[in-house]
Amino acid sequence: MAHLQITCINKTDRFNPHERIQNVGGPGFKFSQPDAIRCIEQGIHSFYVSAGGHTVNVVVATHNGNKYIKTQADGVQPDNLLRLPECR
Repeated sequence: MAHLQITCINKTDRFNPHERIQNVGGPGFKFSQPDAIRCIEQGIHSFYVSAGGHTVNVVVATHNGNKYIKTQADGVQPDNLLRLPECR
C-alpha cells in the first residue's frame, strides 16, 4: 500500500468551504473522490496532507448516508484538505 500525499483538490464550488470535493491529487496521481474512498476502504492506498508543519491522515467519513474524505481531527479549521490549492 502506498501512502500518498494529497497536495491539491478540485471542488464543485471553490469558494464554498463546505462544498464537496470532486478530485484529489498529488505528485504523479489524481483520483476522483469516489476512487480515493475505494482506495482507502480496500487498502490500496492511504493518503495524508501536510500543512503548517503537521502531517494528518485522510479518512473516510459518512454524512447523511454519503461517504466523503476528510483529514483526521487535529483542531485546525477549516479542514486541512479543504484548504489545499486547486489541481490542474
